Amino acid sequence: MPFRRAREHDPAPRASVLGITATLRIVQVDAFTDVAFAGNPAAVCVLPEPADERWMQAVAREMNLSETAFLHRENDGWRLRWFTPAVEVALCGHATLASAHVMWENGDVPRGTPIRFLTKSGPLGAAANGEWIELDFPAVSAEPTKAPAGLLEALGVKGDVARNRMDYLVEVADEAAVRRLNPDFTKLKRVETRGVIVTARGSAPYDFVSRFFAPAAGVDEDPVTGSAHCALAPWWAKKLNRDSMLAFQASPRGGVVRVTVRGDRVGLAGQAVTVMRGELTGPALG
Repeated sequence: MPFRRAREHDPAPRASVLGITATLRIVQVDAFTDVAFAGNPAAVCVLPEPADERWMQAVAREMNLSETAFLHRENDGWRLRWFTPAVEVALCGHATLASAHVMWENGDVPRGTPIRFLTKSGPLGAAANGEWIELDFPAVSAEPTKAPAGLLEALGVKGDVARNRMDYLVEVADEAAVRRLNPDFTKLKRVETRGVIVTARGSAPYDFVSRFFAPAAGVDEDPVTGSAHCALAPWWAKKLNRDSMLAFQASPRGGVVRVTVRGDRVGLAGQAVTVMRGELTGPALG
């Protein structure tokens, strides 16, 4: 799958993906925010054909964002894969929201038309609702468990611990405890898990707050984590006896997520802002 570097006289950098020549554009989007330079940044690259995963991993490492998303048309949907700078992940909310935003903005899909994504976590949906984008994700409920060795020590907190197939969830005493967290990432990286969610009840207008740490996946703190809300939504729905809630992820960048529990699915809604557009000119791997 050779990519050639652009020559000085080329009108635009171009690349060949599996024999198909196309300009490969990449867009950076701030997700779960309505203003630039907040929320969670993700890069989005829409491809004409499947790409070599070593190349996708190299691009994600070059972008150095918590996730870079790659999409291409597949049957009646769009194949979507997400890469951190270190690994491919099975579920990512903010880069999915960013992908829908880019595809409507660029005309890959008519503006407002629902999008069906095909992913390692099954089919996911995106639909426009005014200025908000609503995602249809699986609920990934966390069940109470014993804290693994080193987890609470690395976080520097006490709390109730639960786990799902992806992450540990730690509920702490209050919102202030979430906001002042300063984990020891060297210790936290030794805990065998994708990531760690720390959460507490929120203050108005937010029903709950959270932060998310994933040093083992190459991301010490993720600014706003859609997939974490697939666990947080059912967790707080039971405690608050509410199906629809407003959440705030209290990272330094911060981000707002509307969540709705619908049986074994979770609706995640957020806004997105494009902050940068570019073209990939480097060679592919493989």
